[in-house]
Amino acid sequence: MTHSQPTILVIGATGSVGSALAKQLGDHNIPFRAMVRNLDLAKTLKQLNGAELVVGDFKDKQSIVSALKGIEKVFLVTNSSEEAEDLQCNFVYSARKNGVKHLVKLSQFAADVNSPVRFLRYHAVVEQKIRESGLQYTFLRPNLFMQGLLGFAEPIKYQQQFFATAGNAKISLVDIRDIAAVALKVLTTAGHENHIYNITGPEAITHQEIAKILSQVMGREIRYINVSDEEMQSALLKVGFPAWQAAGLIEDYAHYARGEAAVISNAVEEVTGKAPRKFIDFVQEYKSAFE
Repeated sequence: MTHSQPTILVIGATGSVGSALAKQLGDHNIPFRAMVRNLDLAKTLKQLNGAELVVGDFKDKQSIVSALKGIEKVFLVTNSSEEAEDLQCNFVYSARKNGVKHLVKLSQFAADVNSPVRFLRYHAVVEQKIRESGLQYTFLRPNLFMQGLLGFAEPIKYQQQFFATAGNAKISLVDIRDIAAVALKVLTTAGHENHIYNITGPEAITHQEIAKILSQVMGREIRYINVSDEEMQSALLKVGFPAWQAAGLIEDYAHYARGEAAVISNAVEEVTGKAPRKFIDFVQEYKSAFE
């Protein structure tokens, strides 16, 4: 039975995980509402089964109230900005006030209010706000996205190498489609209320092993170059990252380099019934991006 009006709201539906979730909802013929800031940038969403698009902006309270009309479950993610913590905390208040029952927040692996990593602190603050609100919640805490490697596509393509500050640390990278599959189940089946899921891939690998797998699939040698924080920060600023975000990414990578992201969780299989994709699966599917 389909609802004439969707009861699921997807925020951030044009982002990486949000768009993967929207596609999976469409593939399963589950009606949903997607809140976007710009309809022109959401053309692919319009074509999905059961998609209803609304324009909304976290800074415009009335647009949030309209977006939440009739909604019971919300998938919450915002784009990375210095205001993300405040915007999400304010949204929690609106959600509770407007009848939302269950808030599914895309958080981050190792979120902690005492973390030296600003992104992990901000996610933990929002999680705390959601707990205090009395809403039912599910926190999805994924590790480093495999699709993040697409940011290195140019140097891999043209220089046969990529750079980071991860040292020899193992990281249990995860495919965003597996994160979306967990979100889909959490939003459409019971039993996930007030749970926290650490979402990882099925293996923890180093950046050197990432290079080896890329080399194997691409049929040419790809090298990983470990660089200093200063070199990485300078490169990020050069390609246009704002200073606060570049500094935050350096903190993120320091957390990886300390070996704090090597844990392997079975959440993907536990929630979806399917094993998560291995890194080699991801590279084979996205091969054309690195050719």
